[in-house]
Amino acid sequence: VAMIGCGFMGKAHSNAYRQVGRFFDVPFDVQLKGLAARDTTKAGAFAKNWGYETVESDWRRLIERDDIDLVDICAPNRLHAEIAIAAAEAGKWVAAEKPLAMDVAEAERMTAAVEKASVPNMVWYNYRRLPSVTLAHQLVEEGRIGRPFHYRAQFLQDWTMSADVPQGGAALWRLDASVAGSGVTGDLLAHNIDTAMWLNGPI
Repeated sequence: VAMIGCGFMGKAHSNAYRQVGRFFDVPFDVQLKGLAARDTTKAGAFAKNWGYETVESDWRRLIERDDIDLVDICAPNRLHAEIAIAAAEAGKWVAAEKPLAMDVAEAERMTAAVEKASVPNMVWYNYRRLPSVTLAHQLVEEGRIGRPFHYRAQFLQDWTMSADVPQGGAALWRLDASVAGSGVTGDLLAHNIDTAMWLNGPI
């Protein structure tokens, strides 16, 4: 695995890679081969804490390596498309944090790249894995609750309320449209939109 970014989601994904074998029977051993981040001092401490073998300031160096199979994109939104397309063209598996891209045009280019390269790919919509949501999906699929005609969801998060709360300062880039793109609808409410589509079909 090559991790791009060492913020909060980089921590969450790194923890998941370390713990997945304790919860599930996985057919392979996850190896944290490399980490890329602009701040190499911060990245060095991050790599030591989570067990990444190498640190790079340029993500392109990781994508070029033969010992990297999967590229996990946990960088700010504006970087997703460039990294994902380059990774796909290099034949790597692509896992991108949501939102997938800054806009639809970027998302379409990313989709075309992974389809052309025929590489496994995914967006980290983790709400699908919540037991309650998984059960709801199962009930809908089996027709046990009938066809849904109404769906309502809320998403509560306080990371951007102040730089003084945990993750507040690190997450304030989400308020900058040039970095985050779609704003709260595409960024945070992406979970609600994906869950709605997963449970109910196209909307």
